[in-house]
Amino acid sequence: MGQLEEMNVFVRIVEAGGIGKAAEQLGVAKSAISRRLAELESRLDTQLLVRTTRKSNLTDAGHTYYQHALKIIDQITMMDAATCEVDASLEGTLRLAVPLSFGLAHLTSVIDLFSQQHPNLTIQTDFSDRHVDLVEEGYDLAIRIADLKDSSLQAKRITPIRHVLCASPEYLEKMGTPNTIADLSQHQLLQYGSAHRLKFELIDPQGKKHSVEHKAKIKANNGDFLRDMAIAGHGILTSPTFITWQALATGDLVAILQDHKLPDSYAYAVYPQNRFLAQRARLLIDFIAERFGDNPYWDQ
Repeated sequence: MGQLEEMNVFVRIVEAGGIGKAAEQLGVAKSAISRRLAELESRLDTQLLVRTTRKSNLTDAGHTYYQHALKIIDQITMMDAATCEVDASLEGTLRLAVPLSFGLAHLTSVIDLFSQQHPNLTIQTDFSDRHVDLVEEGYDLAIRIADLKDSSLQAKRITPIRHVLCASPEYLEKMGTPNTIADLSQHQLLQYGSAHRLKFELIDPQGKKHSVEHKAKIKANNGDFLRDMAIAGHGILTSPTFITWQALATGDLVAILQDHKLPDSYAYAVYPQNRFLAQRARLLIDFIAERFGDNPYWDQ
């Protein structure tokens, strides 16, 4: 095995958190990864990892080797990318993690078109709302709709995510349409997540922020389900427009308190910091951002 391949295997062991996960991500036997690590340590005549039954920890020598290996791998990757034509056919595997509802509703067609343009590229997608550790699980990038707090990641803003307060016409006919924030206390609300009480912020026409707290009638960890519950007349929903846009267009849901505003957020492409971003990942990020833009089609 060449030294570059040894470095790649060692980096994958470190970032995956152990030999077993590294073997799974690389698609080889665990015994093969163990053997390659042993051969590397033998060649260097030093121990790089302290292995226990549960995890592996870097020795001082291992930490130094890992940092140098990262630099060398990134430099070679950059050199290869600079040598290739920008419009050259992409190859290899691109692993990305995307939110479930947003991904299925709006990224399916994007990935379809991108894959057609690059037929030699393998795309592996994880559709889930769980928090994915990009480095440990071996993902190239993720699409996230949230406040970004992880300083170990770099991010590129893709598109704004706007929110709406809405309910079905049948529910509003039965319960009445709220005209003020105070009126919401007399209504049934639907909640994303499992917190004890629903909390959200509304900005009135004068720009003043109001905190709304309410006990929810129905809670769920899926926005599509909550949209359907709102359409069925179970209560008022705060939802990103990328979930409710079609129901609002058909009249199955009606926006309420439209002179008030829910805070906007953004969809980001995030990727590990201090790592060279492969051309296939960079092009996909640009492709998504260009397709959605600052005024995505679901808000038009």
